[in-house]
Amino acid sequence: MTLELKRVSAGYGSIDVIHDIDLIVRPREIVTLVGANGAGKSTLVKTVSGLTPIRAGTITFNGERVEAASTATRMNLGIVHIPEGRQIFSGLSVRENLDLGAYIHRRRPDQTAAQRAEVVMRFPLLQERLPDVAGNLSGGQQQMLAIGRGLMSGPKLLMLDEPSLGLAPRLVAEIFKLIVGLREQGLAILLSEQNARLSLAIADRGYVIENGRVALTGSGQELLGSKDVADRYLGVGVRLEGSSVRDKRGIARRLHDLMRV
Repeated sequence: MTLELKRVSAGYGSIDVIHDIDLIVRPREIVTLVGANGAGKSTLVKTVSGLTPIRAGTITFNGERVEAASTATRMNLGIVHIPEGRQIFSGLSVRENLDLGAYIHRRRPDQTAAQRAEVVMRFPLLQERLPDVAGNLSGGQQQMLAIGRGLMSGPKLLMLDEPSLGLAPRLVAEIFKLIVGLREQGLAILLSEQNARLSLAIADRGYVIENGRVALTGSGQELLGSKDVADRYLGVGVRLEGSSVRDKRGIARRLHDLMRV
């Protein structure tokens, strides 16, 4: 088991945002967090990475208790968080942004170079833009850079918060295709994503978060097929490039079509 949360509560100031969360992410799994804005999805991800202090409960990663560990320690253990909004260093070059992701290997420049070569193989566009200022990249390229920077440390658990935010459908498809590929190569992935349909379509399991608590859990397909989840979190229908998709088979098929582009 890669990640396990037991009765985790966390928040800001005097306010608890998440309450008694139980959650598991196993190796080679995509686990998706579903819920309305403000439900606590981002807070949950930040709590796992150590950015939000835990109030109660335990966080175990690969058999080791980490709820009291620093963010740096968790990163060294293999927990990597790709935050909402990308948060790249816009004044630095693409290469410099990537190399910052390998800071834990700073005394091994050969290892940093090897990791960079592996990352740019996944993102050919970044290979072409290595010397360019990161702030000049398109939104999609910046998201690829943010994910690439996270991969530079060689993570075991990759947590992505809203990776499709602000991207065109074609670029969303590319990001989701990449996420699926990372799972197939052995990574565990925790995904907090506004596009609930597409994220559940690729998920092994999902957790519906409501008012900071787990309201429902199940496989991605079970949650896609749940009328309660559809009515409360997914809406009546979804528009993808002009097409309305209303059933879970159609969602999965449309995702497949997008990924082939």
